[in-house]
Amino acid sequence: MLRTFRILSIVVLLTAVPVRAQESTLTLDRVFASRDFASERFGPARWLAAGDEYTTLERADGDGVDIVAYAARSGERRVLVPSSALIPDGADRPLSIQDYTWSTDGSKLLIFTNSARVWRANTRGDYWVLDLDSRRLSQLGRNFEPSTLMFAKFDPTGQRVAYVHKNNIYVENLHDGTRTQLTRDGSTTIINGTFDWVYEEEFSLRDGFRWSPDGSRIAFWQLDAEGVRDYLLINDTDSLYSFVTPIQYPKAGTTNSASRVGVVSVTGGSVDWFEFSDDLRNNYVARLYWTPDSHEIVVQHLNRPQNHLQVIFTDTRTGEKRVVIDERDSAWLDVVDDFTWTADGDAFTWMSEQNGWRVLYRVDRQTGKQTALTPADEDVISIDALVGDRVYFSASPDNPTQRYLYGNVGPRGAAKRISPEDQPGYHNYQISPNGRFAIHTYSRFDVPSTIDLVSLPDHKRLRVLVDNERLKSEVADLTRSRPEFFRVDIGGDVVLDGWMIKPSSFDSAKKYPVIFYVYGEPAAQTVVDRWGGSSLLYHTFLAEQGYVVISVDNRGTPAPRGREWRKVIYKKVGVVNSADQAAAAVKISEWPFVDASRIGVWGWSGGGSMTLNLMFRYPDIYSSGVSVAPVPDQRLYDTIYQERYSGNPNTDPESYEQGSPITFAGQLEGNLLIIHGTGDDNVHFQGTERLVNELIKANKYFQMLAYPNRTHGIYEGPNTTRHVYGSMVRFWLANLPPGGES
Repeated sequence: MLRTFRILSIVVLLTAVPVRAQESTLTLDRVFASRDFASERFGPARWLAAGDEYTTLERADGDGVDIVAYAARSGERRVLVPSSALIPDGADRPLSIQDYTWSTDGSKLLIFTNSARVWRANTRGDYWVLDLDSRRLSQLGRNFEPSTLMFAKFDPTGQRVAYVHKNNIYVENLHDGTRTQLTRDGSTTIINGTFDWVYEEEFSLRDGFRWSPDGSRIAFWQLDAEGVRDYLLINDTDSLYSFVTPIQYPKAGTTNSASRVGVVSVTGGSVDWFEFSDDLRNNYVARLYWTPDSHEIVVQHLNRPQNHLQVIFTDTRTGEKRVVIDERDSAWLDVVDDFTWTADGDAFTWMSEQNGWRVLYRVDRQTGKQTALTPADEDVISIDALVGDRVYFSASPDNPTQRYLYGNVGPRGAAKRISPEDQPGYHNYQISPNGRFAIHTYSRFDVPSTIDLVSLPDHKRLRVLVDNERLKSEVADLTRSRPEFFRVDIGGDVVLDGWMIKPSSFDSAKKYPVIFYVYGEPAAQTVVDRWGGSSLLYHTFLAEQGYVVISVDNRGTPAPRGREWRKVIYKKVGVVNSADQAAAAVKISEWPFVDASRIGVWGWSGGGSMTLNLMFRYPDIYSSGVSVAPVPDQRLYDTIYQERYSGNPNTDPESYEQGSPITFAGQLEGNLLIIHGTGDDNVHFQGTERLVNELIKANKYFQMLAYPNRTHGIYEGPNTTRHVYGSMVRFWLANLPPGGES
């Protein structure tokens, strides 16, 4: 009776308390339907070429925004571009700036506006150029349809701009407006200068062309998607009759796009083609660069299993190729984004796990000789800047949930922590080209970000750019308990990192239900000491209803804990990670305040798959679970991601069978809610439908919510996000009774 009353009163709290009725009360409306916890905005900021000034956007006195420059050292402010200069002829309002870029000499401004979504990001739109001297504002591609240009970029001289339109590449002269079409074969299957779905999603490749440093030529990817099957998204709600949207989507084990690189003069003419294997559909061109002298192109070339990575230099005049780096791994190799040329152009930086740790190297361009720049027994997270002999990089050798800036001087210089010792947590840096300054963002899991400007390498604060005091005050005023980070030993010399949020009314003499929040795949960590935003607030809300909320990072997540930690999951995705999570849950269930009979789990995407695996494989541990946008059958996901970690289903069928939750659906015993968007172009609704059939066949009962035409984030349409999280809360209250029991 008491528990029933508690549940009813909580439901009333979810729906009836007006927003901000009580400053200390956290409600779903406050988290998902208000601006109460919105961060203060800053930027986007751009360092000017010399590195002593940066620009940012600030609201104008009238309509629109001004582009303002600040001197880093003194803080002197000047308006470079008033909003009034951004009003096109015939218009009465300035352009809405969604992104902007300066020419190298700072004399011209490229503005991206009126954008449209392509898969996850808004990468199509309109581009305008403002000449700061003449104040002339002109639109690129003026006779093209609105919102159809992509990835416009100045040439090194600032006299021309190149862009992609309908899978073809163009160059426009800013002096006279003449336009030169560089490719003419672009179509739905021949893709020039941009990418198909899977390259964008799994290699983070969208912009598919590169200016040569001398501005004379452009190198670009061409994909041939002929033979890649279309996946059909069915729309049942937006017209009288249903219709389909086809997406070129290669599912694991099926045909990929072929990829090659073209080099073409900016004045037009024939394209010189460069191919890097005899089988273009079963190898990947994952990255593309020019050498500083504009003579060679450089690619990162991966075989289809992604366990053999070569850095190939190709002389564009002779076609001669030479392999400068050749790495193999018994599991997989990640594409390296930490590729930066030294000032003299004779070497570049490279990240490698060849000795078991992610170490940063300087690689001689001619000989391939590698010189370590960072410690041999610690992971580097990323390189932040290379300025002369000084390398700035991010790492956290003592705590894999955190991130700090380090620096060293020269190949033999000792690495020194630069982030302040009295600021434990997560640090990000946008370092100036001269290496003297940085825009620094610092936060902790439950402490919103502070953005300040610091000098380097002394890390002296010059001024605060964003203090987020209003948001910090809102968070501080909440009735809540502070999150706790912990480690749990699951045996076999495996210790996992975790965080925990308890109810503010927590009584150590009572036993509480636990909700585990999971992800667990190689794409992300959940246990990170960085401002948690709405995710933190949602989990805090759950804790206030009477749950202990916990998240644990299993082996296989991309924590800076060494190669073996990350790659033990190879061909065992769904097996090793779920076993680690279950072992952690067993250990945590032994804590005196945990009720082992009330253990829940939830996750999204890979976390949705993890939830299914835990509910099906370990029904004696987990009594309730919420799986959002899961991959029940790995065979239904894409080539690049799934084959990287699970092998190819045509040669490794057991890996797919044993790793897929659908194989074990008949073992479900607890309460399960499945949530999925029917328009999910990433993790197809097809997988959930197949899982439903398996559960029905096994006579297993469950609940399900399908959101029409929503994509993977399930946020499109009024009130969608609020409804998703409200539905989850109602499930928890009904199936996992909250509150401490004596």
